[in-house]
Amino acid sequence: MDFRVDDIDRVIKNAVLVMEDSKYQIFEICESARKEMYSLSQELNQVLAETGEIIDKVDKLELDYRRARIRLTEVSRDFVRYKEEDIKTAYEKATQLQLELMMFREKETYLKARRDELQKRVRNVEKSIERAESIASKINVVLEYLAGDLNQVTRILESAKNRQQIGLKIILAQEEERKRIAREIHDGPAQSLANIVLRTEIAERMLMKQEFQIVQDELIDLKSQVRSGIEEIRKIIFNLRPMALDDLGLVPTLRKYIQDYEEKNKIRTRFETIGKELRLPSAMEAAIYRMVQEAYSNAFKHANPTYVTLEMTYQAQMVKIVVKDNGVGFHPNQIESKAKNSAHFGLIGMRERVELLEGRMEIESAINEGTKITIHIPINAESRKE
Repeated sequence: MDFRVDDIDRVIKNAVLVMEDSKYQIFEICESARKEMYSLSQELNQVLAETGEIIDKVDKLELDYRRARIRLTEVSRDFVRYKEEDIKTAYEKATQLQLELMMFREKETYLKARRDELQKRVRNVEKSIERAESIASKINVVLEYLAGDLNQVTRILESAKNRQQIGLKIILAQEEERKRIAREIHDGPAQSLANIVLRTEIAERMLMKQEFQIVQDELIDLKSQVRSGIEEIRKIIFNLRPMALDDLGLVPTLRKYIQDYEEKNKIRTRFETIGKELRLPSAMEAAIYRMVQEAYSNAFKHANPTYVTLEMTYQAQMVKIVVKDNGVGFHPNQIESKAKNSAHFGLIGMRERVELLEGRMEIESAINEGTKITIHIPINAESRKE
């Protein structure tokens, strides 16, 4: 995966511009909605006032109309006391009140419908304003993230790229380790076993011929070959997972590794422990062993040293590991760039292992002045019980 920082920067800036424009558009929509709500609220207040007046007027007209009908009934029944003119007046008044009542009832119905419609529109506009304000708030949050430190984004992407490279290197290292083990088994124990089978067939034929002295010599040689094959198999197993790590602990296993390292590579070594040795969790001991192994291997491959030392300090809450060599050294700032060319990828892998253990690693080196690697691994009471 190829991360191009300039392209990512341009994409983020374009996204910021688009979201800024969208934010202002939402702001304009929100302001327009507020103006509409103000206008609707004004009209609603006016309609509510008119509706109240009309309701009062209708109530009064209903009362007047009932009285007019009662009066009309009284006048219509008593022809002795009331004249035709009185009946006509009462009838006209009742009719007029009835017409006014019908008219104001229709107006009341219209105003109530208008009131309900305006209230519904006001509620809808209020909801629209709330949604617009919520969207604007979310856009502001996103803009704060996008408009933040783009260098941090770049570092995250570069870190992801480095982690991917490290993952690929780990896979490649695993495959190389499998090939190495296959070669060791093929060239060592497999060849020895094939030879043993052939020699046993020869011994079997000698027995049939009763040539006991030759058979005895063959058996002595076979016993020597079997012992040699067992030793080779044990070395292969030890390189895969030192059994002494589980049985004896980290320090004895490292002493054995450093002793073999000195004999094999003809490089003087020194191993010193400070403090009371503690048994650590199995995974932590394995990780520390592999880190020391990687440091010694890097020194042999790249530093061309004549002397390599290991110092382990056990503290109450910390294990400190210091590996020093007197090799050619390098500039620590070049680790990242060289890692891309596989020159110091082992150091990057060690740093990743340390981070997984929540520790820290410091590298001190200079051209022709050797290298010093200091690793701090935190431990606690619970870890020591495991």
